[in-house]
Amino acid sequence: MSKARYPYPDDEFDAVDAHAAPRGVHRRARSFWTRAWPFLLVIVLFPAIAFGIVTLLTRADIGLSGGSGLPSAGASSATEPSATATATTSAAPGTPTTSPTTTPAPTPSPVDLRTAVAVDNATKTSGLAAKAAAALRTAGFTTITTGNYTGTAPATSTVYYASAKLAATARAAAAALKITTVTLDPAKAGSTIVVVLAKDYTP
Repeated sequence: MSKARYPYPDDEFDAVDAHAAPRGVHRRARSFWTRAWPFLLVIVLFPAIAFGIVTLLTRADIGLSGGSGLPSAGASSATEPSATATATTSAAPGTPTTSPTTTPAPTPSPVDLRTAVAVDNATKTSGLAAKAAAALRTAGFTTITTGNYTGTAPATSTVYYASAKLAATARAAAAALKITTVTLDPAKAGSTIVVVLAKDYTP
């Protein structure tokens, strides 16, 4: 509508200000910080939020898995009793324990001075058997016979005995006669002890 056809008189709203700046919806230009702070907020705040979320998720995962994939102290202590129980129950209850048996050493046969001792002279020296018999009586022997040896004379004077139970008595007779050769020989001793005096015998 043109000014000429406008039917109403002018009022204060029709007066124009002296400056030429626009009015109404036009605003003043914003400063640099006003325009920059939203970007700074995004750059700082979003990474902080993301870091917090990642940290919370990591802690939650550690709590569920027991921590770094390693068994906890409770788990290790729970498994130890089972090993102890296995070691304890490995032996059946009530089973008697067997102690090692030791074989006692054989008791040496005692010297029996009542054992019959035959003294045979295998040399040509007369009276040798009688002298040996006297030495045996001095040592305590009570049953002694003398004679001449009819077999092949041994190289050295020898005391023959018939069984192991006569070994101690045979050694005692050899010691009394100072004879060093003592032999188990039932064929020559028969059932007793036989002393064969050879050329090396010295009364």
